Amino acid sequence: MMFDVARRIELPYGDNRIQFFSDGNDDYTYVLPDYFKRSQLDYGQLVKIRENGTLVGKEKRIIYGSPRIEDIETTDTENFNGILRERIGRLVRKTKCISKVKDRLVDALHLFQFHWNFMHNIHGGKSPAMIEDITDRL
Repeated sequence: MMFDVARRIELPYGDNRIQFFSDGNDDYTYVLPDYFKRSQLDYGQLVKIRENGTLVGKEKRIIYGSPRIEDIETTDTENFNGILRERIGRLVRKTKCISKVKDRLVDALHLFQFHWNFMHNIHGGKSPAMIEDITDRL
């Protein structure tokens, strides 16, 4: 996964730093420096503290670099995972739509990605592709 991320984004340079945030379940401490210079990388974790299955607190940790502690958050990623599960039945844990062939799951993800990026109105009549100046219309 990190190979694909590093290949698809503008790599950090000079004062242009890259930030990664994860929950306490996934630790990218040893993986991120394999793909990005540690001097240009900020990495923080948001660890959820649970008691008897109930969320009782959150602990924000700076792992390395210098991210602002208030910026360490995972809600955007968690929200998008929820959207994927809502829209692609094959990603729901218990479903009749389970993908028996990996290629069908990949096809469903590609179709969703195209719709989301080019057809889905997310901000004032604009799609993500319009916001990134890839296209000028839905």
